[in-house]
Amino acid sequence: MKTDIHPTYFPEARVTCACGETWTVGSTQEEIRVDICSACHPFFTGEQRIVDTEGQVDRFYKRLEARQRYISDQESREAEKVSPDRALEEFEVSTRATNLLVDAGIKTAGDLLAKLEDGDETVLDIDGFGRKSLADFKKAMRRMGYELPNE
Repeated sequence: MKTDIHPTYFPEARVTCACGETWTVGSTQEEIRVDICSACHPFFTGEQRIVDTEGQVDRFYKRLEARQRYISDQESREAEKVSPDRALEEFEVSTRATNLLVDAGIKTAGDLLAKLEDGDETVLDIDGFGRKSLADFKKAMRRMGYELPNE
């Protein structure tokens, strides 16, 4: 066995807790400082408190708050996506078909959905508006998340 490779052993090493409690143990360090001990730990004292020595609880609550903000932003974007006040120009359907609907007084998605509730024929009765244009509008509305009546 090699000589002088082992650290010095202190049979009366002093342990000091942040709460002020002290005791002695055998250790390779002469003095030991700890943040929490059996005199102040919630498990042993029965108190309901959070021991947060490195700010981990605060960081967790910040991440939780950021996640809640992200989820609410996503929900508001989804709600905007299927808003009945959305202009027909945003559906990127042919300009001719869009102009025909606007001239007939149908300017928003809500107006078009209200007409479609009465049936496809009410929209097809618009002069110059055909089945292909109606199919294009329906496809664009389904793609954006709208639920169409009579389907």
